[in-house]
Amino acid sequence: VQLQASGGGLVQAGGSLRLSCAASGRTFSNYVMGWFRQAPGKEREFVAAISWSGGSRDYADSVKGRFTISRNNAENTVYLQMNSLKPEDTAVYSCAAVRARTYFGIYYRESEYDYWGQGTQVTVSA
Repeated sequence: VQLQASGGGLVQAGGSLRLSCAASGRTFSNYVMGWFRQAPGKEREFVAAISWSGGSRDYADSVKGRFTISRNNAENTVYLQMNSLKPEDTAVYSCAAVRARTYFGIYYRESEYDYWGQGTQVTVSA
């Protein structure tokens, strides 16, 4: 499956952005989707994930209550709505996919994902 992330940009602290990740090549609804981010000088970290049906979602503690992951299987797209952005959210955000193995399963580790998009830069100014 091919993934294309978009929607990044420069925003002031407290602002919002919505990232999109468009998938092609396979049956999108068979895949668990995740968002990861990598800040300069830091390792890539988990941000959010959603099960193939959308019935299960989870977030990193640092973004809970501010970010929302969703998906539209009819449009082969997963979204990350980011509100109340902070300077520490500045990073390159990448979407990832892995074929679902269970109905509600989601995954947290990079190594569990098989497909990656190219990333989109999010910069939050103070």
